[in-house]
Amino acid sequence: MNNQTVNNSVIFINDLADKRLGAYLNIKERDLTGRQSRFIAEGKVVLRVLLQSAQFEAESLLITENKLAGLQDILSICPTHVPVYVVSAENMDQIAGFHVHRGVLAVGIRKTPNDINTLINHMPKNGLMLILCGISNHDNIGSIFRNAAAFEAACVLLDETCCDPLYRKAIRVSVGATLQVPYAHSCQIDDIVKTVAEAGINLIALSPQSTQSLYDLPVEGRTALLLGTEGEGLPNHLLSSLQTARIPMSRRFDSLNVATASGIALSCLSRSSFL
Repeated sequence: MNNQTVNNSVIFINDLADKRLGAYLNIKERDLTGRQSRFIAEGKVVLRVLLQSAQFEAESLLITENKLAGLQDILSICPTHVPVYVVSAENMDQIAGFHVHRGVLAVGIRKTPNDINTLINHMPKNGLMLILCGISNHDNIGSIFRNAAAFEAACVLLDETCCDPLYRKAIRVSVGATLQVPYAHSCQIDDIVKTVAEAGINLIALSPQSTQSLYDLPVEGRTALLLGTEGEGLPNHLLSSLQTARIPMSRRFDSLNVATASGIALSCLSRSSFL
């Protein structure tokens, strides 16, 4: 394979020292999250979401030769100014620092970060939002966003102690939902709760210690569901000042994984939308 350009933006590269590949070097150990709002997207499904996103855009693509033919439908929606670098499967693994079995990577960039007040103002009349406190596991973040997309949550608000939804693994686990569901990631949890409450949104803190069943709560108007980290859960001062609810389950077991709990709770609170 010789260095050549085909169809404008498709560029074949066989030199591992080519500077154009710099953003993809050793990404397993050097994730791009937090660097000028850049991140790594992985896989065909996630790439399609990225290219169709209103919040993010692709800066470049890196794909293997054997995947090129099968990506023509996606590449047809890729802006012509975005370079599509093509390498051998062997070189892809050497560049990335791990086996990229999907053969598809992209560097994405955020256009403009969302503001909490803007997200609140754009919530529909009976909209549902998620508020996350202290969720530090990337798998959980990805799964929660996937659930949020499945049950059409209007947005997700993450406090400053949550991990970044743009971490490569979180994006992959979410199947691109972190690039689809609007979110804001900043502020202390108390400030987020105060802002949401002042906007007149009903707040429900999910806690296994609550005496109120989630299924018995009357759900009207805009609603915010608060989820805390596994183990510690939400801060006590929030649980004592907000309406709480639990997911009914066996008393012989302690609690559910937070991502699983989010799916059950979202299904419950938004079920009328899917009748």
